[in-house]
Amino acid sequence: MLITFKTSAAPDVQMLDNLADYLLGIIGKRLGERGVITHEELPMAIQKLEAAIAFDKKELAEHDGHFHEGEEGHEPHELPVGLAQRAFPFLEMLRLAKQADGDILWGV
Repeated sequence: MLITFKTSAAPDVQMLDNLADYLLGIIGKRLGERGVITHEELPMAIQKLEAAIAFDKKELAEHDGHFHEGEEGHEPHELPVGLAQRAFPFLEMLRLAKQADGDILWGV
């Protein structure tokens, strides 16, 4: 199921409900039928999401080049898409809403 996040400060952001649930969990919110991230909550939400992205990037960097390192017959593999790429549209929406003192809504 697609979840659409809305704010007057940015274009709508749509994502699958499992990603929406994951990102909202990072910032301390729950995915319900409807919800809001108020402008008062935005600074902490941005901080939490940026910290999670930094941690994920560190984990991917540590993994990069070490998977099957030194094993014969294993070709280099493609790493999965990281949190930074998956969360970018949502993080940008959070930032723009914060600049405009706006709220972010879903399920409306």
